[in-house]
Amino acid sequence: MSEIGRLLGAGKEAEVYEHGTLALKLYRPGRPKAPAFREAANLAIAEKLSLPAPRIHVVGDYHGRWGLLMDRAPETSLADEMTPEPPLSTIKEMAALHQRLHREPGTGLPSLKSRLSANIERAEPLTPDLRDRLLLTLAALPDGDNVCHGDFHPWNILGSGEDVMIVDWLDACSGNPAADVCRTYLLMRRVLPAIAEAYVVTYAKADDVTPDEVFAWLPVVAAARLAEDVAEENEDLLHLAALAPAGI
Repeated sequence: MSEIGRLLGAGKEAEVYEHGTLALKLYRPGRPKAPAFREAANLAIAEKLSLPAPRIHVVGDYHGRWGLLMDRAPETSLADEMTPEPPLSTIKEMAALHQRLHREPGTGLPSLKSRLSANIERAEPLTPDLRDRLLLTLAALPDGDNVCHGDFHPWNILGSGEDVMIVDWLDACSGNPAADVCRTYLLMRRVLPAIAEAYVVTYAKADDVTPDEVFAWLPVVAAARLAEDVAEENEDLLHLAALAPAGI
């Protein structure tokens, strides 16, 4: 533990510290070991596919907290270029990076649809009728088998050009890229609403998908987000979840 240096970043699930020339991601106290090993496995798959992600070195218990020792990412994020108003080139850069992930097979990653279904099942704010409607909506949406990051947003894109690195791979899944783009839209819409919509349009123009195909996932993606217990988002998420079509 003497090698642990300054705090590089912090989120709801974990903190990241300097650790010599590497980075140490420590999950919050009391968190079980499963997320650490799951993220390590996902990073190993990303490395095998030559995706721009940190290379994992060690998974272990660091004085009672489970952690990952990995390559250190650059400290500047793409979010730094997003405010007050990003150039279109920055949005295109983000979309191209997302598409790079989506071109790869998701072999070995958990099913995105299964993850969404499990989160909808345990999302307490949903009424039984709405939950049933959402699960039927999810079942009717097209499946896929491509790499989906699950938490792709500008704050998780560090560095640029050849040095770019995508971090936070805990929620990576195998599924339909349109669902992953929809998740990105949902994560951005509260803090960067205009950019969020522009991102979907930009991604769609450069790929074989339409904005409507992306937004078809919005009710189920929003409902699944409710299981993450982000209280300040619940009202908006419930509104979006209620857009699930009836009579499927």
